[in-house]
Amino acid sequence: MSPSRPPGRLLSRGSWAEVSRITAILRSETAGGGLLLAATVIALVWANSRWSAAYESLRDATVGPAAMHLDLTVGEWAADGLLAIFFFVAGLELKREFVAGDLRDPRRAALPVAAAVGGMIMPAVIYTLVNAGAGGGALRGWAIPTATDIAFALAVLAVISTHLPSALRTFLLTLAVVDDLLAIAIIAIFYTADLAVVPLLLTLIPLAGFALLVQRRVRSWWLLLPLAVTTWTLMHASGVHATVAGVLLAFTVPVVRSEAAGGPDAGPGLAEHFEHRWRPISAGVAVPVFAFFSAGVTVGGLSGLAGSLTDRVALGIVGGLVLGKIAGVLGAAYAVSTTTRAGIDESLSWIDVLGLAILAGIGFTVSLLIGELAFGAGSARDEHVKVGVLTGSLVASLLAAIVLRLRNRVYRRIQEEETADTDADGIPDVYEERS
Repeated sequence: MSPSRPPGRLLSRGSWAEVSRITAILRSETAGGGLLLAATVIALVWANSRWSAAYESLRDATVGPAAMHLDLTVGEWAADGLLAIFFFVAGLELKREFVAGDLRDPRRAALPVAAAVGGMIMPAVIYTLVNAGAGGGALRGWAIPTATDIAFALAVLAVISTHLPSALRTFLLTLAVVDDLLAIAIIAIFYTADLAVVPLLLTLIPLAGFALLVQRRVRSWWLLLPLAVTTWTLMHASGVHATVAGVLLAFTVPVVRSEAAGGPDAGPGLAEHFEHRWRPISAGVAVPVFAFFSAGVTVGGLSGLAGSLTDRVALGIVGGLVLGKIAGVLGAAYAVSTTTRAGIDESLSWIDVLGLAILAGIGFTVSLLIGELAFGAGSARDEHVKVGVLTGSLVASLLAAIVLRLRNRVYRRIQEEETADTDADGIPDVYEERS
C-alpha cells in the first residue's frame, strides 16, 4: 500500500497527522458556519421587518466607559472585540501550519500562499477598475472583496453535501487563513486614520509580558487574559484597529513543546492548546454575533436591491468577489504549476481548483468589517457594501455548488480511498508508511 503522495505534485495528499487535525478544525468551522448563516438570515429578516427600528437601536446602543475611549456601540464591540478572538485563532492556525504543519515544506506552502495573494490582488484590481473616477471616496473600499470567509464557505459545502478530498480542504483552509491575515495587515496599514503613538508604544509592555509567559508555557488564564485585554485596549486607543492585537498575541505563542516538556513528539504545543480552547468561541460566538450586527441591511424590496446594485461600489465588490477571486486564485495556481513544473495530483484536475477559486469568492466577515472601516458603519455606502458582499457571496456560492457537485462522484471515490482501513489500526491505509 502506497503512502501519501509525494509533494512533487500540487494538491497532493498530506500526512495523516495533518489531515486528522485539519478535519477536526473544519468540523468546528462547519458548525460555526451554520450559526453564521442563521445569524445572517435573522439579521436580514429583522432589519427588513416592521421591527427594524428595534434592531438598529440594539446595534447602536452604547456600552462601555468613556474615560477609556471604550464607549462603543454594541456593533462596534462585535467588530473590534469579538473579531479580535477570530484573528487570534487565525494567527495561531497560520503559525502552527508554517512551524510544525505540512506547510513548513516550502513546496507545499507555495500553492495556497500564492493563491491567497493572487486572490487578494485581482479582486482589488477589479474593484479599482470599476470605481475609477466614481468619486465620493469610492476607492477607499478597494480591499473589501479581498478576503475569503472559511466558515461561510464550509457551510456552503455542508449544504451541497460534497465529499471534498483532504488535499482540497487543506488548500481551502490555508488559503482562507493566509488571506485573513493579509487582510488584517491591510487594515492596520491602510485603515488607520488617527495614530496615537504613545498608546501604540505602551501596547508593547503587556504584549511583551504575555509573550514572556507563554514562552515559559504558562497557561494560567488569570495571568494571560488581563495582559491580552490590556494589549487590546491600548491597541484600540492607538487608532490601529484593535483586531490587530489578536494576531500579535497569537504570533507570540510557541507551537512546539519545550525540551523540558518532552519536545515536539510529546504532544500538542501551547498554540494548539489555545486553538482548541478558543476556536469554538470564535466559530460559535464571535463570528455569528458579528454577522448578526453587521449583515442587517434594509434592502427595501427588489427596487431597493436593484438601486443598491447600481452603485459602482456594490458592483465592484460583486465583480471582485466573483471574477477577481477566480482570476486571482486560478491564475496564481497556474503560475505556481508553470514555475515549479509540478502538475496537479493525478486524482484531481484543474476544474477542482476552479471550484475552490469560485468558493473563495465567499467574502463575508472580513469584507463587512473592511466596508465599515472604509465608509463608516451605518452610512449609505456601507449599506451598499453589505448588499454587494451578500450578493457576491451568494453568486459565488451558487456557482461553486454547481462546479463542485459535478465532481462529487470523483470526490466520493477519493474519500472512500482515504478512509479505508483494512488492518483496523486507526490509520487509513493510504497514510501508512511502506513496510
